Amino acid sequence: MHELTQKNIKWPAQTPLPVNHKGLHIECGYRVDLLIENSLIVKLKSVESLQRIHEAQILTYMKMANIKTGLLINFNVKVLKAGTKRFVF
Repeated sequence: MHELTQKNIKWPAQTPLPVNHKGLHIECGYRVDLLIENSLIVKLKSVESLQRIHEAQILTYMKMANIKTGLLINFNVKVLKAGTKRFVF
């Protein structure tokens, strides 16, 4: 996050993501861990292994926010690249 700030990249954390369903509006249905420049959703985890539910979470956030690209990052790995998964619609 420090690097993003140094490069003047907007990265609001815990961004509320509203839910609209059949006329019902919930202002903060979900919270996105990081929303980079309104074009990339980043979901942060620190788990033994990434599971399908984690993938479902980020895909749901991407769909609801109409954002085409997402990163799911698990920090509980020896090499960060091994814990990073990219999603594109």
